[in-house]
Amino acid sequence: MGIFNKLFTSDNKEKDKEESKVPWIGLNRMEQLDKIEDSSEEKTVAILKHSTRCGVSRMVLRMFESDYDLQEDAPVDLYFLDLITYRDISNEIAERFKVRHESPQLIVIKNGEVVHHASHQGVSAGKLKELV
Repeated sequence: MGIFNKLFTSDNKEKDKEESKVPWIGLNRMEQLDKIEDSSEEKTVAILKHSTRCGVSRMVLRMFESDYDLQEDAPVDLYFLDLITYRDISNEIAERFKVRHESPQLIVIKNGEVVHHASHQGVSAGKLKELV
């Protein structure tokens, strides 16, 4: 099992967060969903739902972060949801935006509506860039 842990987990999670070039906004309060809906009227909003217990989710997160190349001033807010810790928020996202829960999952919202969602290997920084 040791080799799989090396492949799918990080020995230093803080280092991983520091190295990310993605300007994540932590999604950790239910009230933020109202802000997401409001903000989506002005710019693109994306939510990445990530399971900290899933090797596939970790791999998809790393690929997304390594492929992400939007400019700092791009009109997009990127929210990161640890769905293990905030499962209630994940459930509310599924209900509010009418998107079946999956993990990992990228949900892109414009004008209060989901314009794209993908899970597993379908999660793509390139697709997000097309939608911004």
